[in-house]
Amino acid sequence: MTVLQPVQTSAEWVAYFRHNADTLLDVPWELGVKFTPEERELVAASIPTWQLGESSDGRHLRGAAERYANQTGDTDFVEAINLFIGEEQRHGAELGRVLDLAGIPRKTWDCGDTVFRLFRHLRPRIELTATVVVAVEILALLYYAAIRRAVSCPVLHRVCDQILRDEPIHLHFQCERLAMFHRGRPRVLRALTMLGHRILFAGTALAVWAGHRRALRAGGLGFRRFWRTAWAKHRWARA
Repeated sequence: MTVLQPVQTSAEWVAYFRHNADTLLDVPWELGVKFTPEERELVAASIPTWQLGESSDGRHLRGAAERYANQTGDTDFVEAINLFIGEEQRHGAELGRVLDLAGIPRKTWDCGDTVFRLFRHLRPRIELTATVVVAVEILALLYYAAIRRAVSCPVLHRVCDQILRDEPIHLHFQCERLAMFHRGRPRVLRALTMLGHRILFAGTALAVWAGHRRALRAGGLGFRRFWRTAWAKHRWARA
């Protein structure tokens, strides 16, 4: 994984995302996508939901970034967000290709995905959208590692490898921006903000477990291990 300095300017983030787009892992698509019946059942019940979420057009996040850039003069931030969204859409495109090659239908709507999008759209500010993104991306690290362990398909392994390489940097990007928002706040207000983050994260973690527990268990994550690992990664992201 690329090692970044503790604080990056938006222009440096633009340079990182552009470099990452030129250094992607090779996916052996020529091998085709094959699953055992058990693996296919797991994949069909789980990956279409994540594929839908990764494929968001990012319209509201872009709008929030543009408003933030206008307020701060950080015009490079809009391009950084556009490139970040592009990486997420690449994840969605590759997961979609896996589903298509396996003959597994994609989703066009999901209740959980709709709830998260509505929540982000209630107040389209960059701080709120980044907070939601951080919660989802922390749990994505657990999910993609688990689904990789649960199946034997080399193509899906490689797609998961790329996602697992990208996501920690996405977390760094979003958490760094959140730290900028929190830095000048009084201690009491920061504490209340972090309490809100924990409540949001707990609800998100429970929703992910409810919707994807079969895949998580197949990848070696029972509820207790899932819960402990999720909060350990949450602490890492906060740091």
